[in-house]
Amino acid sequence: MVSPYLLEGQKSQRLYFRKITPEDYQLWLPFYQNPASTQYWDGLPENPEQACKEQFKRIFERYEQHLGGMNALVLKTTNELIGMCGLLIQTVDNVTELEIGYSVLPKYWRKGFAFEAAKKCRNYAFQNDLTESLISIIHVDNIPSQKVALKNKMQLNKTTTYKENPVHIFRVTK
Repeated sequence: MVSPYLLEGQKSQRLYFRKITPEDYQLWLPFYQNPASTQYWDGLPENPEQACKEQFKRIFERYEQHLGGMNALVLKTTNELIGMCGLLIQTVDNVTELEIGYSVLPKYWRKGFAFEAAKKCRNYAFQNDLTESLISIIHVDNIPSQKVALKNKMQLNKTTTYKENPVHIFRVTK
């Protein structure tokens, strides 16, 4: 069964989406090796290799359980992995919702890739009638990610605690 939440094979202006593979681990490790990447999120392993392994384990569990998941974001011009973005089934405050999650490797920050990928996820979810609303779960101090959400037509919906972190829940409706 193919998960309706994966954007495998989808494209945006500069990116194409595919499933994450075990071979992507070494390419993604620099994300965790840069302290700025995880500065807002408490509870992650301090060891970059352990943090990356745990993320990959969760990604593949989501694939197996059809809970959506992160897609590899590949730059069309160079075939490089530059980030991850996807639709994830999440439970926040005992409510199950569909989230747009996104992360970009530090060397590709501030180039519009997170917004481009998040916008593609938003449009894909609504065009395929996957949900009536989407959220993004963003740490209250993570201003760059909040700016991506706002640019993606999301609005601050509420502030809560998620995985022992203070977060804003941004929402967009169809």
